[in-house]
Amino acid sequence: MSLSSCKANKIKLENQMNNELLIRFGCFSSTLLIMAVWEMIAPRRKLLVSKKLRWLSNIGILILDTLILRAIFPLAAVGAAAIADQQNWGLFNFISLPYWQSVLLSVISLDLMIYCQHVMFHKLPILWQLHKVHHADRDFDLTTGLRFHPLEILLSMAIKITGITLLGAPVIAVMIFEILLNSTALFNHSNINLSLKFDHILRWAVVTPDMHRIHHSVIPQETNSNFGFNIPWWDYLFGTYRDSPVMGHEDMEIGLSEYQQTLRVEQLPWMLILPFLK
Repeated sequence: MSLSSCKANKIKLENQMNNELLIRFGCFSSTLLIMAVWEMIAPRRKLLVSKKLRWLSNIGILILDTLILRAIFPLAAVGAAAIADQQNWGLFNFISLPYWQSVLLSVISLDLMIYCQHVMFHKLPILWQLHKVHHADRDFDLTTGLRFHPLEILLSMAIKITGITLLGAPVIAVMIFEILLNSTALFNHSNINLSLKFDHILRWAVVTPDMHRIHHSVIPQETNSNFGFNIPWWDYLFGTYRDSPVMGHEDMEIGLSEYQQTLRVEQLPWMLILPFLK
């Protein structure tokens, strides 16, 4: 490859990364604002813990995650897709499909990968120690969807980059997937009140708050169900779907049973050291 071609590819990659950051930030901040207002207007449950404390800690860990992630994986998922495209790596660079089919199949495949990753983080003890930070939240609102330990975020990105490279997923497919994943994580963790009828219709196409709230129950059988973040089909297909919590949505206990009696679970320093506690 000539020097001029290398420079052109570098400029193209930088432009794609700049566009991706702007688009994702716009979609994320818009969704965050909409869901925050919706939670204030029509909350599903009464929160138990100080919202100020939880929001400062949960948004604080998001900022920390983002800084660490960009430092270690500066190109992130979209950059990996751009490099795979330039180098002709991955499945969809070897098989001949219409572009729209490659995009659609990539988005669906990446969502299945995230479902499998989520199950793995529950089943393997060493990974569960990281994922416990997310589940230890004793309330359930949109900021719960931001609460992940930095090591889990880094490992998740490494898995994502590997999947994107093996698939040869188009750049636009990865952008669509990342925007959907971020937006639906805010939506399905939101403390919003949807009618039961509308919720049960909606959950055929997307994971709803009532569906995902069950996954945050203190009851282990409920915690180990409804693993989907975006598309609900995998829970139906693999038998991990649960329709409703035993105690009902208003009375169900959120979080982990071993951390119900301490306010430390809402403090950022405690979140960071939790995976290393016995």
